[in-house]
Amino acid sequence: MRDVSLAATDTVLDGWATHADGPVALRLKQKLLPVEESGIIFPPTYADIGYNIDMLSDGTRVATIDSVGSQANRLEPIFKSDSNKADDWLVPQIQIAIRKEACGECEACKQAEAGGSKKAKKNGCSQPREVTRSLLDLAHRAADAVVQASPELLKVLGPAFKALQRGDAGPLCAIAPTSLVFGVWDSRGGTGEKRPRLVRSIIRAWDVEPLHAAAQFNSIWKLLDEEQQEALRTEAEAKAKKLKLSEKGLADAPGVFRPKLKVKNFVNDSPNPEARVLGGVLVRGRIEREVTINLVALRGLRGENQQETDANRNYLLGLSLIAATAEIELFLREGCLLRYANNCDQWYQVPRRGEPAPMSLGLDPVKDYARSAAAHFRSKWPK
Repeated sequence: MRDVSLAATDTVLDGWATHADGPVALRLKQKLLPVEESGIIFPPTYADIGYNIDMLSDGTRVATIDSVGSQANRLEPIFKSDSNKADDWLVPQIQIAIRKEACGECEACKQAEAGGSKKAKKNGCSQPREVTRSLLDLAHRAADAVVQASPELLKVLGPAFKALQRGDAGPLCAIAPTSLVFGVWDSRGGTGEKRPRLVRSIIRAWDVEPLHAAAQFNSIWKLLDEEQQEALRTEAEAKAKKLKLSEKGLADAPGVFRPKLKVKNFVNDSPNPEARVLGGVLVRGRIEREVTINLVALRGLRGENQQETDANRNYLLGLSLIAATAEIELFLREGCLLRYANNCDQWYQVPRRGEPAPMSLGLDPVKDYARSAAAHFRSKWPK
């Protein structure tokens, strides 16, 4: 059969970023598999509802395995670099000083430790360590509360959001481009500017069966004699707040029902499934990761002139493609270790009308394109 897939050359990529009549999106679908043969995996849990499972009209249950926000937070750190050379970076490597803490090794710290004084240890340390956090690790990116509390960074990001509000994405591109790639909302700043994600990724499992877990902790209480038990009761009651024995690990603790739910543990003398401790889901159908690059939103970003507009879009497209093609680790949480099913990832470009067209999107050409587009911004990066 003749290969009709479109190769993503630099000319094609430039067209995606700048041509108004270009495709509206790029789309990738990946099939994933559980590492465990049982097919049981643990989705994320959410307050009040537990797993996010929807039932379709035909009875099929669909579970969210990794949300859009969670995927963005997994993807953004791939742009961190260990290199000290800016020419090796695709984005600025901004470290925010959070606090200073004692080293625990100098003479002052050792003396303070011996004396049991935490305050002396903190104030007397001769070589305190600076605790930092990368901007690429912040959940709300350039609009995070940590940025609002960082005067030096706010000096450049505050005006960048104001420029974005006026329609110029260039300053934010030069300081925090991944905030545009993965979406940002300046809800804590003065602009309230909100921009949609260029890269959207989500993992779902189809045709799932919810399972439940149960556990039982047996304390050492039964092995104590009456005198020891009475002494512990007296000690607990003597405390100002009257500690419960369970707080000291001296009471049996069954783990069958989820605490603090607004549902009954038993219904008609039977355990209520909605109140039970969650035990993962059995996946009978497929597990899919869907990635979409929104080219309409990309082409909606502008610069101070046409040259800067094209530069912004090319750069953000390069970063979006790097993020979308990255083979991230799929250890999502305890009990949820997945793997890629095969090497046949299929990309499609989605036109305004008609059927999506298959395309070839190699990682090396994407990296070269992103590096080339980043060169325009390196001189603008904060020092």
